[in-house]
Amino acid sequence: MPRTKTLTIRRAEPTDIGAIHKLIEKAYRGEDGYSLDQLRGQVNHFPEGHLVAEFDGNIVGYCATLIISAKRALGRHTWHQITGGGYGSTHDPDGDYLYGYEVCTDPDLRGRRLGERLYQARRKLCVDFGLDGIVFGGRIPGYGRRQRQFESPDAYCEAVHKQTVRDPVMTFQLRQGFEYLGVLHDYIPSDRDSRGHATHMLWRNPAARRDHTRAFSAPDRGPSTVRIAAVQYFQRQIPSFDEFARVVRYFVDTVADYKCDFVVFPEYFAFQLLSIENEAMKPREAILKLADYNERLEALFQDLAIRYNVNIIAGSHPQLEADGRLLNVAHVFLRDGSVHEQPKIHPTPAERYWWQIEGGDYVRAIETDCGPIGVLVCYDAEFPELTRHLVNQGVNILFVPFSTEERSGYLRVRYCAQARAVENQIYVAAAGNVGNLPRVHNMDIHYAQSCILTPCDFPFARDGVAADTTPNVEMIAFADVDLSALATARVHGTVRNLKDRRHDLYSVVWRGPSAP
Repeated sequence: MPRTKTLTIRRAEPTDIGAIHKLIEKAYRGEDGYSLDQLRGQVNHFPEGHLVAEFDGNIVGYCATLIISAKRALGRHTWHQITGGGYGSTHDPDGDYLYGYEVCTDPDLRGRRLGERLYQARRKLCVDFGLDGIVFGGRIPGYGRRQRQFESPDAYCEAVHKQTVRDPVMTFQLRQGFEYLGVLHDYIPSDRDSRGHATHMLWRNPAARRDHTRAFSAPDRGPSTVRIAAVQYFQRQIPSFDEFARVVRYFVDTVADYKCDFVVFPEYFAFQLLSIENEAMKPREAILKLADYNERLEALFQDLAIRYNVNIIAGSHPQLEADGRLLNVAHVFLRDGSVHEQPKIHPTPAERYWWQIEGGDYVRAIETDCGPIGVLVCYDAEFPELTRHLVNQGVNILFVPFSTEERSGYLRVRYCAQARAVENQIYVAAAGNVGNLPRVHNMDIHYAQSCILTPCDFPFARDGVAADTTPNVEMIAFADVDLSALATARVHGTVRNLKDRRHDLYSVVWRGPSAP
């Protein structure tokens, strides 16, 4: 008997992002789609608000929503402003309305009422959250064909509203029970069929909690506490790779005893492997020799992450790409066995000159069992656009492996890391090298004070420092960070950096490729 094909509507998961991206490219024929980074941001900022239609194991529909205040939902706005540039970063858990900003279905499955099913699921979501209703900007693709017949988009929409003209999208939405509030001018300028305009639509939730009061002093709890360790690593001469592995295993074992969720090691901390031969080498020769250890390092850290049940940000290491480029790459080994990479985007002048290190071209949020994290290697922390791009993807914790030679270089990283924590309302954990490697050129001296930093507001640590180390001494900094405190501060804090961004004036636009 042939297997019955099933159609289900379910919550979107991070593992669906690739399939959603392909669906949107197909539905929009390669135009006006989303990058993978934008889709990560959407799902991470409000996981419950993003739904997929799955038919016979394939993603055939996608629905994206966020929660916003009545003032923003019912006031004049553009799609870019209301969605934070398509990342869903404007989501406000204490808002009043569910705002829908995407419904997309597979064009090959017309007639199966996929759009109708997604609208029904969106209404159920609104009812479950007890919100006042649903608001969105709807396309009017028929207006482009009939523009000469009407003096304005407002006149066209009034005609559709009175049912004297039919629009394939607006007519469908009116049949679904949505009220027409007016026209949102210049809503999506790139929507040529709608001439950039949209209908302002509203569905009122009959089960809205009119008597519900959201208490500022007792918001809903967030997703628990995360324990972080930052290893301040002493560069020492070692006789073998086995000795290096023994030292690393000691640190991982120690943080595992403290039941840490994450441990971060410094940038280039495996450079001490060059002391095994203890020979003077030319800079390029030395960096390529270090790159030869990649497979052994990956096997070591993947085993440690699984064996000790801790997520490891294993510093960074030179990596020779298939096209011949040499990158400085941070590797993240999760305790489920998965491995992720984040190349350094901005090599320092010294890296470029001595080692011919080149920059990578993407930054991505990495999904973990404690939520999405980001990694920026050393100098990258001094470029605020990179962190904002990660936060747009939903990152709450940023890890910064660094390696600096003297105090002024260290302070550049430290001050910028603190700024990233404040301006993005995130936690930042930075780990650096100490000690000396006399015969390893360009990595012979080190200065560090590793730290775990917080935003500066009442729920967080005094001075914005959850923990730090004694300068230039090998040790570990530990701290518990509360993700629910971030969520509270972003909505109710003394200042609300993310919520108060002026999306009508500026944004971070990523022109490079989306992360793989």
